[in-house]
Amino acid sequence: MRRKFLAFAFVIAFVHAGCGADNSTANSAPPNSPTKTSTLESQIMKIRLKIDDKVITATFNDSKTTRDFISLLPLTLTMNDLFRREKFAHLPRAISEEGKRTHTYEVGQVVYWSPGPDVAIFYRNDGEKIPNPGIIVIGKIDSGVAALDVAGSVKVTIELHDEQ
Repeated sequence: MRRKFLAFAFVIAFVHAGCGADNSTANSAPPNSPTKTSTLESQIMKIRLKIDDKVITATFNDSKTTRDFISLLPLTLTMNDLFRREKFAHLPRAISEEGKRTHTYEVGQVVYWSPGPDVAIFYRNDGEKIPNPGIIVIGKIDSGVAALDVAGSVKVTIELHDEQ
């Protein structure tokens, strides 16, 4: 029994020592090279939306769906109202559907609805679920989403923001 205890204690000590091992060689990148964090930050894209005399910005995530959407810019779209919660417009062509789908949304989200193919921006939440196949979130309005909370259609120009 004592031998088993000593063997167990040795294994625990060995595993514990491995957990505290020096990992300084794991990241052998030079001190001034980009880190994973800065790489992720550089993958966030800023978009500018012009609605009448208002300009609002949005932050887009980095996904294949988003990159495909960005390839269409600049776009000028007539965005129609749907259910007094969102403005949507048909895209000139379908884009990637590889993003994660959801059936819920938040105010300010910019989403892709593949059956359209449409882009939509939610300006109000009515608590309703999105029907199948769901939406793919590609970004979020930074502020000023209330500019879309108007009756009827709006003309929106979407382009890359100058300060990338």
